[in-house]
Parts: sequence; structure tokens; C-alpha cells
Amino acid sequence: MKTAVVTGASSGIGEAFARTLAARGYKVVLIARRAERLQALAQELGGDYLAVDLADSAGLEAACSLLESVEELSLLVNNAGFGTKGYFHESNLARQEEMHRLHVMATLRLTHVALRRLTAEGQGSIINVASVAAFARSAYNISYCATKSWMTVFTEGLHLELREMRSAVRVQALCPGFTYSEFHDVLGVDRATIAKGLWMKAEEIVEASLRGLEKGRWLVIPGWKYRLFCAVMTKLPVAARIFVEARNPQRKGRAR
Repeated sequence: MKTAVVTGASSGIGEAFARTLAARGYKVVLIARRAERLQALAQELGGDYLAVDLADSAGLEAACSLLESVEELSLLVNNAGFGTKGYFHESNLARQEEMHRLHVMATLRLTHVALRRLTAEGQGSIINVASVAAFARSAYNISYCATKSWMTVFTEGLHLELREMRSAVRVQALCPGFTYSEFHDVLGVDRATIAKGLWMKAEEIVEASLRGLEKGRWLVIPGWKYRLFCAVMTKLPVAARIFVEARNPQRKGRAR
């Protein structure tokens, strides 16, 4: 049986990935911090779980060891993440460092372990859950935009390497926008302040990701409005892009 390892699997997009993949016949291995939720979901889906904090060095080491040992590894979903609001210089520095460890170093380490296995076996995939925030910087959300940009650029580079190697292994940067999940609740975002037409369900995000993966797409941006937004932002001259970014209502929060 093929095995899929999903981080940040206790809720939101991660949980949706776990449920969808289990329904498609994968054995799912769930990684997140909340043990009770993970245990209940793992029992429901017939999978395994590891309750650790990937921003913690010991937790990350445990996750890497698990990834090295699971049988028939076929898919890794690097989904664990969180956001913050506020001016960078006024923010809690420890919390900012935690975000960089989780979004960057955990993705780096887990991807390295998974790719060594998958390329040796000549099959499998890795999905790095980034954000449309990778394509536009914003005040009040500096580290989130920066780390999600890194995840997207990192994934593009891996795609180029695998293509050069003529490897069958696939990688994908998944860049969703506003998603119905606990992410914005934890962040303290009032959903009513965001246009209803911008919100998407986690299940829609996952279906778009897996369809794109089947077609070999290294970049997936679910929703035509977000695809249009990213296309425009990446084509604008720097001065014009910053003009647009400076007028974004950042105090209301930022897309997942």
C-alpha cells in the first residue's frame, strides 16, 4: 500500500489532504502537534500519527526518522504552518524565528529525506503548501510572505533539477488563497472583512492540488481569481507592484 505523510494534519488543508488520500487508498501518516486530534483522525482513517512540533529540533528529528522508516513512501505533503499579524519590529522575535524554522527548515529537512528515497526508487511526489502570499509582499505579515516565497522558489528549483535528471518524481508548490480553516481563526481574522467570493473550502484546494499533480504541474494556484491576481502581480514593474501592495488592507489579515 502506498504511504502518504502529511504534516499539519490535525485540521484545515492538512486534514483534508489526509481524508482525501485515505479515500484514494493511501496509508496516511499524520504529523502535527495536537496528539488527541491526530490519534482520533488516524484511528478513523486507519493510519499512523506522530505528535511533534516541527519547529522544535527534537520534533523535526523524530519526523525525519519516521520519514526514513515508513514503508512504500509515495507522497510527502509539507503543510504545517501558521501566520502572525503586526509590524515586524513590534512582533515577538521568538515567534518569528519559529515560523522560519517551521516553513523553511522543516520543509528543507523533510524534503531532503523524502527526495533521497523517492529519487532512488524513481517514483513519488512532494507537495509544499505555500500561499498566494508568495507572489505579493505585505506590511504586518513580513515573515509569512517571505517564507512562503521561499517555499515556492525552492519547489521550482527542485522541479528544474528533477526534470534535468529525467526523474519521474514530481514536486509541487500549492499556493491557496483564503481558505475556510482554523488558520484565520487562530490569526484573529474576522472573516466578514474578507469578500465572500475569495474564500475556498479546504477540500477544493486539495482536489486542485491532486489534479495538478497528476498533470505534472509544479505550481498550482486554486481558483481563477487567485490565478489572475498572481499573473498580474508577477508581470507588474516593481514600482507598480509596490503601489498595489501598499494599498492592500493588511490589518484584515492575509491569505493562507
